[in-house]
Amino acid sequence: EQYFGRPGLLDLDELPGAADASAPPPAADLAELREAFLASPWAAREPLDVEAPFEMVVADTIVRGRVDAVFGEGDGLVVVDWKTGPPPRSRSEAEDRSSQLAVYRAAFATLHGLDPGSVRAVFHHVRENVTIEQTGDVSVADVVRRLRDHAAATTR
Repeated sequence: EQYFGRPGLLDLDELPGAADASAPPPAADLAELREAFLASPWAAREPLDVEAPFEMVVADTIVRGRVDAVFGEGDGLVVVDWKTGPPPRSRSEAEDRSSQLAVYRAAFATLHGLDPGSVRAVFHHVRENVTIEQTGDVSVADVVRRLRDHAAATTR
């Protein structure tokens, strides 16, 4: 947010998989992360929005969140979530993160009146300079089911 000159808000409502696996980096790592970000292709692009909020209703579930950055791409958008931790190490973690990206794609397609096929959603793992795009066909209905399963499991 500081780099693009747009301060963001703290978002406490995160989807499963939204948080990095590691704790926030110590202050000593911030310079390293900044340099890694500046070496990425994302640093040279101008975002349309930073810390962009969204809200959508799926069935009887309200899904709210924020994405780190939204960029124009041809006739569509690419939604980016910066990660300071490593890429997923397990199938479960990859599935949770895929769910998060599916929600981002659906939300921003709806918000901007675009075909979902013209919206990409990616994670950029800053330290590794690796961008991972959602793969597979995860529906928003699948995401809602996973959210409900996750909520039920944590309330037991």
